[in-house]
Amino acid sequence: MARLSEKIGYGFGDMASSMFWKIFSFFLPFFYSNIFGLSLIDAGMLMLVTRVWDAVSDPMMGVICDRTHTRWGKYRPYLLWIALPFALCGVMLFMTPDTGYGFKLFWAYFTYILMMTCYTAINVPYGAMLDVVTTSSQEKTVFSSYRMFFSYAGSFMALLAWEPLCGLFNGTGAGTPLESCSPRAWTLAMTVIGGACCLLFLLCFAMTREVVDSRSKASVGKDFRTLMTNRPWWIMNGVAIFNNFYNIIRGSAVAYLFA
Repeated sequence: MARLSEKIGYGFGDMASSMFWKIFSFFLPFFYSNIFGLSLIDAGMLMLVTRVWDAVSDPMMGVICDRTHTRWGKYRPYLLWIALPFALCGVMLFMTPDTGYGFKLFWAYFTYILMMTCYTAINVPYGAMLDVVTTSSQEKTVFSSYRMFFSYAGSFMALLAWEPLCGLFNGTGAGTPLESCSPRAWTLAMTVIGGACCLLFLLCFAMTREVVDSRSKASVGKDFRTLMTNRPWWIMNGVAIFNNFYNIIRGSAVAYLFA
């Protein structure tokens, strides 16, 4: 029987992921166009390229972590190893270099791809942890419930805190329009969110444990062939793609309408 602390600790992981994801989804397009200074065409192309890379990197990370073996397990270690790089990449993403447009565009591609790589490196193992934190199907449902509760809590906290944080670091207080906040204020606001997410991932690592030994003995080729012939996986993948399109379009428009 898993302890309550383990369920709460597992929830902290998705709390961290959701806080970052909501900031990216709701405010990053606005930041690129109104603060950073990218054209809407370049910002849109950047989003497209990074999503394509994300589609490639996710299964790659699944193969890597599934074949990781340490004294902490095969999924938990990534929460420890990637927590700080994850936070640092988030801060870098909201930095605005005082340079020409060409380097700014390069910096945007470099930091966004790096951020999404770190996001994949910590979120894929975290999601896979559900299979190894307990042997009970009923308890897995409970773990999932804690995960979703903390996920929504993290989303609300990040969205509620973002504008006040930007106003605070801008020196003009809460209620300051986001487009009036300086690039430095955006960077410092992300530093606070990044620090909180780093701490949550470290707590998730410390408060959970892997109780199931699920070492993969199949080859990468066999795993790939099995995946390609898995009809339910294709259905769920299609649903997830359309759901992500909806959430990205909705989230990206919010800051332009209400900020």
